[in-house]
Amino acid sequence: MNTGPQDPAGGTDDQVLTVMPRLAQLSNAISRGRLIEHAMKTARVEVDRPAFSVLVSVHMAGKPLRISEIAEQTQLVQPHVTRQVQQLERHGLVRRIGDPNDRRVSFIEPTDEGKAAADRYARTLINWFTGAIAHWSDPDRADLGRLLARFAEDITAHLATLEER
Repeated sequence: MNTGPQDPAGGTDDQVLTVMPRLAQLSNAISRGRLIEHAMKTARVEVDRPAFSVLVSVHMAGKPLRISEIAEQTQLVQPHVTRQVQQLERHGLVRRIGDPNDRRVSFIEPTDEGKAAADRYARTLINWFTGAIAHWSDPDRADLGRLLARFAEDITAHLATLEER
């Protein structure tokens, strides 16, 4: 039986409070832990973390992106993304492609080397997460995937309401 005041979405404050420390624990384990550094080292790329994040975003998009699109995806400001793209260009990991309809606009796409590095990075993370839940049952892994996808979509949609205000 749930106790505590009802929130506007129909849950209870206690239910939300129970989850919050776990979200912080997970966030800290992933972002402050050695996992990201390990995956970057495996990718064999000598760029900083924000630049690598840009590389992965461009690669995962599956199509060339404008700086503004990269900024939106990575939630960074455009001048910062521009600096990261320049760093990636110097390392031969991305290239600019001109827009045939507007010479002022360029698109960013990963080079073959950039794609390979992003793939090595992703494979390292996938293997690590797969190993972390290898002892889970198939239904538990399926539930995690389904609920995590739902959670991410709902959080993203709810955050959009903050931007509308």
